[in-house]
Amino acid sequence: MGIPAWVWFTVAAVAGVAGFALLATDRAQRTARNRERRRWAALRGWQFEETDHVLPTRWEAGAIAYYGTGLARDVVAGSTFTADGRRQVYVLDHETGGKVNSVLVGVRCRRALSVVIELWLSTVPFQRDNDKMPMPDLLGPVGSRYAFVTDVPAARKIITPDLIDAAEEIGGDVTVVWMENDWVLAAAPPNSSPARLERLLRDVGELADVIDPFDPDPSEREEPVAEEDEGGEVYRPSFGRKQP
Repeated sequence: MGIPAWVWFTVAAVAGVAGFALLATDRAQRTARNRERRRWAALRGWQFEETDHVLPTRWEAGAIAYYGTGLARDVVAGSTFTADGRRQVYVLDHETGGKVNSVLVGVRCRRALSVVIELWLSTVPFQRDNDKMPMPDLLGPVGSRYAFVTDVPAARKIITPDLIDAAEEIGGDVTVVWMENDWVLAAAPPNSSPARLERLLRDVGELADVIDPFDPDPSEREEPVAEEDEGGEVYRPSFGRKQP
């Protein structure tokens, strides 16, 4: 005996209503996050942009390599003070495949590192298949995280007890912290509140201070970033343009 047509019609209608409800809920949450992020940026005197397709292309490691380049949503750009001076910062929703997978927090250093260092939680399936940025070499445990690096000898000089202590403060909700060129970045959960992001910015800023002290020993300095960015104000947001 066949199933009556009205049953199929009812099932399709229920599925359609459920799908519409999920879409509406997602859109409402997205709108709420947008308003919350926008208000936060205004309170800090920072810039806000709803979408930036270029910004994620300036990084290749960590969460970018794991999820893909994607695009940036609800981007906040500004600068903040750390113990070693003012540093440029970005906060953005990292979206790939139409879904926000994490909130990226980035703090810029004055000089670039010659090695990429990724610090992953041991509970995260951090292996990836990315021809552009394959998984770096495993260095070993660094506190509660595992370090993957592109140059083991160079990384050993950078991963000091102070760096390990600073990384431990970042929190178990952050899947990966990584150092790439002249940036220190972290990937927080998509629903992270401004209060959580404020704390994370402070913690990432402390990590930046460890690897990029204001006046390091000249023999330990890494490759400098552009001369115009050294010292003083480094906040130059440039939405839609890839910066050097």
